[in-house]
Order: sequence, then C-alpha cells, then structure tokens
Amino acid sequence: MKLRNIFSIITAILLFVISCRIDTIDYTKPSDEIDISVVRYDILLDEYVKYNSFSALQKMNTEHIQATKLLIESILSIGRVNESNITEKLKVFYSDTTLLQLMGDVETQFPDLKDLEATLTKGFRNLHKEIPSMRIPQIYAQISALNESIIVDDTLLCISLDKYLGEDYPIYQRYYYDYQRQSMNPDRIVPDCFIYYLQSEYPFPMYLKPTLLNVMLHEGKINYVVKQLLEYAAEEEVMGYSDKEKKWCKENQQKIWKYMVNNQHLHSTNLALIRKYTGIEPIKLFREDVPLQVGIWLGSNIISSYMKYNKQVTLFDLLHITDYQRILESSQYNP
Repeated sequence: MKLRNIFSIITAILLFVISCRIDTIDYTKPSDEIDISVVRYDILLDEYVKYNSFSALQKMNTEHIQATKLLIESILSIGRVNESNITEKLKVFYSDTTLLQLMGDVETQFPDLKDLEATLTKGFRNLHKEIPSMRIPQIYAQISALNESIIVDDTLLCISLDKYLGEDYPIYQRYYYDYQRQSMNPDRIVPDCFIYYLQSEYPFPMYLKPTLLNVMLHEGKINYVVKQLLEYAAEEEVMGYSDKEKKWCKENQQKIWKYMVNNQHLHSTNLALIRKYTGIEPIKLFREDVPLQVGIWLGSNIISSYMKYNKQVTLFDLLHITDYQRILESSQYNP
C-alpha cells in the first residue's frame, strides 16, 4: 500500500475518533480581560494545498477538528471526515485555478488580522458586559470557496475571507451582481459577525406569527444591539449603507412608513411582501430604487425609539422581548 494511502487512512481514523471534540474558548474571565484571537485556518489550508504540508494538515485534523469537519461536510459538502481519501479530496478541490487565486489574494489582502481582532474584542467585551452568560465563540478565518460569508456552528464562528476582498475584486465581477458585491467589502466583516452570531443565538421564534412587522422588528432588534456593541453612531453603519442611501432613507422614512400602514402591509404574512422589504434583492418604491433591506433599517429605527423611551430595558431584556406589537406601541415611533 502506498505511503500516501496509509497516511490518508490514519488521518481518517483520527478524524473519526476525535470528531466529537469541540473547539471551545474559556471566557469566564472579566469582560475587560477578553481578547479575541482569530485562528488563521485559511493559512493552514493554503499550506496543505500548495505545499502538501504534513504539519498544517495535522493541525487541521487535531487542533481544529470541528472547523475541518464543518468545512468538509457542511460548507463544501465534498464528503465525510471519516472517508479514507477525504484529505486528498480536500486538496484536489482547492487545487482549482480560481480557488488558488482566491487563496493567494486573501493572503495578500489580509497579511494579519490585528485590526479585525481589536474591533471584535471591543464588541465581544461589550456583549459580555451586557450578557455575561452568553458564550463567546472561537473565531476562525477560512476560505469557503465563495460559499457563506459567515458560518456559525455551535461554539464556532467562521469568517470566509474570500467573501470580503472588496466589491471591485475581479472574480466577484464575474459571478455577482452589483448589489450583491456591496456587502463584500472588508469593513462588513465585523458587523456581519455580530449579526450572524446574534441571529443564531436569538432566532425568529417558531411560535411567533411571521408578519412583516414581527420580522422587521426582530431583525431590527438584532441590528440595534450590534450598533450598541460596536458603538456605531447610526443604524446605517450596521446596514452598510452608502451616503446616498443614508440620505434617501432619512428623506423618505415617513413616506415608507405611511405606505406600509396605508396598504396594510405591517400585519401581512405574505412571504413575497416580507422579502420585498427585508430581503437582499433590489426593489423599487415610489418608482425609485430603494436601499436593500429597508424594512430592517426601519425596524431598527423603531427599536431605537423604543429604547429611547424605555430606558429601564437592557440589551438582555430587549433580546428576549418578542411582543413586537407592544414594542411598536411603546416606541412612540413617529417618523
């Protein structure tokens, strides 16, 4: 039997035996002592694929088994970690010309993640102060082959750096529409991390009627909390709106709200209508192009008004409130 085949079998056995291990991070320490360090899984993968590094593969399969299992089985869907040839399949998959270019460009654009780690640290320290009991995930940087931008799985939060190379990145221009590329800039990484993480911890309740109002305020609530954690000045920063989009929203906020109310949209459960206001595809209102997810932006403003007039409500309280009709009535929202 060839040495490479023997090694593949040993690796598969090792993966199977320790696949129940969970990468965890202990954050029982005080909030001001929390420091986020992003695991450069993308570099390990690069070293294995390009240089057949045994050391890199060994770390992927022992120190970072949960991230490896997530990548192989859920993100790429190329097989199971206990397959005898799975490491070779992984290498072949990433040997694609486009993926090799992506890996190289990620390495060039993100030589280190110090600024990212500093901002994540600030946000998670603020989160820990507000909700000490909430788990803080182990954060990984990876190459997802242009799949999900942020992946949350149990105690892991994975950042796909290949989805944040900038909206003018040539490969993006081949595969994505302009409106999709707006969210693929590096400055979207941190807000996306917190939005996705909070959505995983506080999903839309199964018992709640999925009306436009409920969806708007639930997602708007998440965005409001992210704004507080990252100490942003306005909701538009969380949304990633351009100056032009910010101006349009401010000038048309009252008009949008009246349009929703007058057309009885707020209590509609029509999925197409809800997606129109909260989805990631462009829409038109009043014969004008509207910023993406304008309904979530509006929901965040309602939440902001609610918190202004209900100062006793903490972020912890807010995240657990799901009576969104009561929030609206108590918000004194009047655009």
